[in-house]
Amino acid sequence: MLSLGLLHGCAMVSVSDMDSRDYLKQRRGDVLTTGDLSLYAGTVLQILGQDERSCRRQAAQCAEMLTTAIGLTTEQRLSTMAELWLYEAINGVRPPRQDPQAEIDAYLMSARYAYAYLFYSGVAPYRRLFADRQTQVRDYYNFATQQAATLLFAGRERDWLQDPQQQFRTTNWQVQAQLQHQRFRRQALPERLVATSSLSFKGLRNQYRRDGLGAEMVADTKVGRDWRTEQGFAELPVPVVTALLSFGGGTLQEVLVTKEATLHLLDPLQQKELYVAGNLVPLAANFTAGYGLWLARSDFARQAFWNLMGASDALAEPQLFLLQPFDPNRKIILLLHGIASSPEAWVNTANEVLGDEALRERYQLWQLYYPTNLPLLLNVKSLHARIVSTLQHFDPEGKTAAASEMVIIGHSMGGVLARLLVSDSGDHILQSISQQRHLDSRRQQLFFQRFQEDLTFSALPGVSRAIFIAAPHRGTTVADYRLARWLAGLITLPVTVLERFAQAAELLADPDNQEQQRAVRFTSIENLSEKDLFIRAAAKLPINPAVRYHSIIGVEQPNLPLEQQSDGVVPYLSASLAGAESEMVIRSGHSVQETSAAILEIRRILYQHLTELPD
Repeated sequence: MLSLGLLHGCAMVSVSDMDSRDYLKQRRGDVLTTGDLSLYAGTVLQILGQDERSCRRQAAQCAEMLTTAIGLTTEQRLSTMAELWLYEAINGVRPPRQDPQAEIDAYLMSARYAYAYLFYSGVAPYRRLFADRQTQVRDYYNFATQQAATLLFAGRERDWLQDPQQQFRTTNWQVQAQLQHQRFRRQALPERLVATSSLSFKGLRNQYRRDGLGAEMVADTKVGRDWRTEQGFAELPVPVVTALLSFGGGTLQEVLVTKEATLHLLDPLQQKELYVAGNLVPLAANFTAGYGLWLARSDFARQAFWNLMGASDALAEPQLFLLQPFDPNRKIILLLHGIASSPEAWVNTANEVLGDEALRERYQLWQLYYPTNLPLLLNVKSLHARIVSTLQHFDPEGKTAAASEMVIIGHSMGGVLARLLVSDSGDHILQSISQQRHLDSRRQQLFFQRFQEDLTFSALPGVSRAIFIAAPHRGTTVADYRLARWLAGLITLPVTVLERFAQAAELLADPDNQEQQRAVRFTSIENLSEKDLFIRAAAKLPINPAVRYHSIIGVEQPNLPLEQQSDGVVPYLSASLAGAESEMVIRSGHSVQETSAAILEIRRILYQHLTELPD
């Protein structure tokens, strides 16, 4: 009996229940997720009779030992060496920080073995499509590339990055750079590359990205408040970038012995996939980070108020921002914010369009930032000129697809401006104002002679669809509230504007009519009053028949009859337009453009626009 008991005590296998979460943690855990070596790497070390603890203390030496170890498949060897070198880079080199080149070397070694596993192990990547290990190794490659690119850009010596004849040399490696991102070919290098994984945003509902090969990064120029340019337009100063590392050689053996690496910087907005060692693979990307960082750095929230007040450093002319590099084949979406606002008004709307792959590949976003203190008439003419001059810069002959079938979207006062930009005034504004003021024939003739050029404008060419959101086309009583009048009294306008409008006020005023002694309204706030001469005249302008238009309107009290509704600022009757191809009413306050329902409607309209484009 004693002998039988001893024999039973020698049993080597037992079983117990495991929670599914523990199972997944054990199966998926690795150097990046738990900070420890993966179960897969542990199995390989056990096959070789190696102590895992010793390997963690000397990861580099342990990785080199695997070079000649027998009993392993190529995939086992390469993937474990990639993980061990990454463990070495993270834990073995970094803490002392006495040798930055050793850290770069370790990341390059990890990226090389991961690269060899993915493309030279004898198994095509698509055949391991559902393999957990391939996903882990791809992450090792992406992370090692991210860290190596960050360190390489942080170095004091940077000339080699833009000179294909130069190389960066470490103790063991020679690195070249290929700047395939057009921004780096045309402009100075950014101050640094920032991993998007290190950025956390508030105010953005979603971050949109694409899984694939490469490190998702942002080229950081540390843009501050001085974002204005002499030419009046600019691409985002913090473009998104995807970094890749490639290694010399065309066979597994050549890749494993090479000490030559190439750092590639690509634009994921212009390229979605690429060939690597004969395999077509998706290019990793983060489409939100550059836009979010730009908004966070630009200080628009503070600027918007002082812009309205006409402060000394306020905008004098509109600025146009291209959220993507100009593409002659992508249709343009023009975004116009409202009064006392800025491009931040479109933060989630723009991000959702950028995050939609089908829309991102067919459209390019242009955001306009304009001085919201100026009268509507001046803004519509300066916005028209800015858009046209920017198009002429990129498309001098006006023959690209981008210059036609454009979409313009405006919120609040931006919606009014959008409507004016798709309208031809003719003499309608002149006639309407003179009739409202009951000018006699002499004064009317003088008024026409002096102000015909000022009060005449034409529709923006190339626009074929418009979306008006919470737009006070017929004005609003809110502009006549005591607080609004007080705020309008604080607004500072340029002297030239004051002088020109004072001339108009003098001509329009009838000394024998007390009603007409009321001064012509100057500021944008006064312009939005339902009593304003210009807004009443503009409300009757016909929209260009070539433009299809849509309305999105917010209402706060859905129990009331629609005709009595308002979003708290703009009445429904002021925002609604006859002839609209569609009208969506959403329960919301005035910032309806940022609601999920409005964004979905905008996306629906943009998809519709694509399907209805002429062949």
